[in-house]
Amino acid sequence: QVQLTESGGGLVQAGGSLRLSCAASGRTFSTYAMGWFRQAPGKEREFVVGINWSGRSIYYGDSVKGRFTISRDNAKNMVYLQMNSLKPEDTAVYYCAASTVGPVGDYDYWGQGTQVTVSS
Repeated sequence: QVQLTESGGGLVQAGGSLRLSCAASGRTFSTYAMGWFRQAPGKEREFVVGINWSGRSIYYGDSVKGRFTISRDNAKNMVYLQMNSLKPEDTAVYYCAASTVGPVGDYDYWGQGTQVTVSS
């Protein structure tokens, strides 16, 4: 199993940047694909980006392509989400997740989420 803890959320103006971090427990972190999802009030959870165990395969949701960048550091059990050119529609709770299947497969473990609010 793996436990996930997100951090780095906050309030930012449109056009600004934030970097989210996800700390993972467990010795097998490097075997998991990792992903970021988000959920805005009244909306369904949305896939943001997934990264495979090695970091060589990355899949972005259409709404964040060119603005968000995922990375991982297997030595530190960390995953990061660099968010640039933020828009008010990026406002949501962001969740880190781990998958035993792959970056675009089902996700097995979830963090508690971190709030990102983008003001116009």
